[in-house]
Amino acid sequence: MSQQQPLISHLLELRNKLLKAIGSVLFVFICLVYWANDIYHYMATPLMDALPETSSMIATDVAAPFFAPFKLTLVLAFFIAIPYVLFQIWSFIAPGLYKHEKRLMLPLLTSSTLLFYLGVAFTYYIVFPVVFGFFTSVAPEGVQVATDISSYLSFVLKLFFAFGLAFEIPIAVILLCWAGVTTPEELKSKRPYIVVGAFVIGMLLTPPDIISQTMLAVPMLILFEGGLIAARFYSKKDSEEDDEQTEQDQPGQ
Repeated sequence: MSQQQPLISHLLELRNKLLKAIGSVLFVFICLVYWANDIYHYMATPLMDALPETSSMIATDVAAPFFAPFKLTLVLAFFIAIPYVLFQIWSFIAPGLYKHEKRLMLPLLTSSTLLFYLGVAFTYYIVFPVVFGFFTSVAPEGVQVATDISSYLSFVLKLFFAFGLAFEIPIAVILLCWAGVTTPEELKSKRPYIVVGAFVIGMLLTPPDIISQTMLAVPMLILFEGGLIAARFYSKKDSEEDDEQTEQDQPGQ
């Protein structure tokens, strides 16, 4: 019974954290749902600007005019609530972390959130105008471009997640080096393979055109170099030595 009680208390705490995280997403969604159509219009602006004046977006499904903006608003609510969701995760795992782990994880959680937002912004303001301009310009003669709103939503969400995750590369590099899996020097020696891998990942995560693939691969390589620089400031060995020194300085605790 004594072993079951801590487990039950941890499960109850985890449930409370999950409920708070889900509740934050629902709260933001309720606040935004009134403007669902306006949000979708804003999201569709890069494509609408690239379409010919005689073209427009269409809805091939009866319920698409309702569900497409509804789905987009729900995803946007999750994006906005990410900081609070990560805070709930942090507050649950923080008590079980060592001092050097806390010193590492809290900045990484904050940085990962900002990098994800940066990836989404880069996609909307930089990638979309170029990609949509390219797609509409290469349409065969006699073909009228009229994109379905549900297909467009799936396309942009895929790119958002692809670029948002790709911008987390510095965090992945830091964690790998901190965990002792590799070192910045070893990663530098494998730079040619990483360049090829970045373009392969760009090919897999983006539409089949060289423009969007390159626009994903190049930022990934820049972020990789940034991760190498940041990884030099994180050392698991040094962090553990700091913890041991702290314990020696405070023997009574």
